[in-house]
Amino acid sequence: MCGIVGAIAERNVVEILLEGLRRLEYRGYDSAGVALLDGKGNLTRERQVGKVQALSDAIKANPVKGSTGIAHTRWATHGGVNQKNAHPHFSNERIAVVHNGIIENYESLRTDLKSKGYTFGSDTDTETIAHTVHEELKKGKDLLQAVQDSVSQFHGAYGTVIMDKEDADRVIVARSGSPLVIGLGIGENFIASDQMALLPVTRRFMFLEEGDVAEITRTSVAVYDAKGAKVEREVFDSEIEHDAGDKGGYRHYMLKEIHEQPIVVRNTLQDRLGETDLVEGIFGAGSEAILKDIKHVQIIACGTSYHAGMTARYWLEQYANVSCNVEIASEFRYRKSVVHPNSLLVTISQSGETADTLAALRLAKDLGYMSSLAICNVPGSSLVRESDMAFMTLAGAEIGVASTKAFTTQLTGFLMLTLALGKYNGISDADKISIVNGLHSLPAKLEETLSLTAGIEDLAEEFADKQHSLFLGRGDQYPIAMEGALKLKEISYIHAEAYASGELKHGPLALIDDEMPVIVVAPNNELLEKLKSNVEEVRARGGIMYVFADKQAKFASDETMRVINVPHCEPAIAPIVYTLPLQLLSYYVAVIKGTDVDQPRNLAKSVTVE
Repeated sequence: MCGIVGAIAERNVVEILLEGLRRLEYRGYDSAGVALLDGKGNLTRERQVGKVQALSDAIKANPVKGSTGIAHTRWATHGGVNQKNAHPHFSNERIAVVHNGIIENYESLRTDLKSKGYTFGSDTDTETIAHTVHEELKKGKDLLQAVQDSVSQFHGAYGTVIMDKEDADRVIVARSGSPLVIGLGIGENFIASDQMALLPVTRRFMFLEEGDVAEITRTSVAVYDAKGAKVEREVFDSEIEHDAGDKGGYRHYMLKEIHEQPIVVRNTLQDRLGETDLVEGIFGAGSEAILKDIKHVQIIACGTSYHAGMTARYWLEQYANVSCNVEIASEFRYRKSVVHPNSLLVTISQSGETADTLAALRLAKDLGYMSSLAICNVPGSSLVRESDMAFMTLAGAEIGVASTKAFTTQLTGFLMLTLALGKYNGISDADKISIVNGLHSLPAKLEETLSLTAGIEDLAEEFADKQHSLFLGRGDQYPIAMEGALKLKEISYIHAEAYASGELKHGPLALIDDEMPVIVVAPNNELLEKLKSNVEEVRARGGIMYVFADKQAKFASDETMRVINVPHCEPAIAPIVYTLPLQLLSYYVAVIKGTDVDQPRNLAKSVTVE
């Protein structure tokens, strides 16, 4: 979603702001802008539609400078993609604002502000922030008080940074729903929506909590909670080592991240999986005392993370003997639900800032869940801080919008959670040994699966002129088929649907013809013979099949069926292994079609609004 970078220093901060925006490009955006205050009280602004490079080129052509500045990459919500709607927004050439989120009551605020003589130069909800702060300043308040009184009038989600031309020695930031982090320097301080943006200038960070307003100068940070009381927030030293500009020799971040999966899965397992069992306490201090009493799991997630939860439901019920429900976060929030006794709420998010998932967690705290666990890739994120327990996936920074390594490490975490809960709910010795052995072998199996790359790249040529596709899977491979369809949709823009194979006769067969490729995931398990019958149903109707099959499953390629042999593996880890070929297929189809693989149209990496 939108990205924020801010700085207050003695030096010129233009390049710091631009580099911060570059490091947030992976989040998805359509315009970029910067506003700067110099030592003489001059407020300047540059905004451009398109990439950060267009903004950088404009600044080179017409240099601007300042020691206090804010910058933004916008993902359009209110108003079209054009220069007037790009951030930062001004009020009376005095107040400058950048904003992530949505001010839901902006229409009533806009009407009221117009009645007071304010004119609007954009179609955005953000401009109401600038004018509201300006109106509060007119009442004789200082900038901090003006912002505090302004945010009390806003309904919705926002992370915002405000500068005042007449008060150039500080900036004010406010957070409600949309994340903000403060980067601490020596004689200078910084603000961003993601610590990734600030890694070139600091490794020390302070995360704002819900409702916080902070006053930031070059030498100090003062934080006030939602009630206006001054509070202390913990300072963290970041251990992130990723350089957002480094593709490591790969053509796209997505391909790099697909090939990183054996490494990051190994990292996720390291020091957590012993020779025959899990290491105790891997879900946090005191987690064993909580997990031993859990009898039901409620999983909440969105998008790819939802598919991880769907897969986990099969594992938790089959192996751990624990009942499980999985729900899309945006649906869970807005319906009445029944909480089972001794229930664990599990939330999943790559970023830990997904708005609907966070809101679901906050709602669940009032519903009576026994405890909560976050499975997340970003330490210090809101989801991690607000959950009782946390499991960090250790995938490293994921830049491609289409999630790959975050998904497989989420699944790895869920298999470990299955072992942890199964310990107290009667997991069989055979299942425990199978899962432990499977997890030990998983990095090597993923390496072996990546050797299929050349064959999949060749197969992708056959999708060049296709507009639709169908994915099929059974059992715990059904959510993997769903994930494969989502990946193809996300980056190649081919319409794709996924079905449980047994549902073919209940409608999807009507779609089958020689223009509809059908992709099947077929591990060698107890459902294989059923799946083979489904395959024959498609072939009998002229469909073209692409089957990713265990080499022991004995599918034979012919003119109606292309078979790609996937390494044999333990049944429990098969969903993770079979994910990789589907990721590679979607990647190479997208490359052939010439789409923007890492930043597909209309999508954002971190969805911080509803």
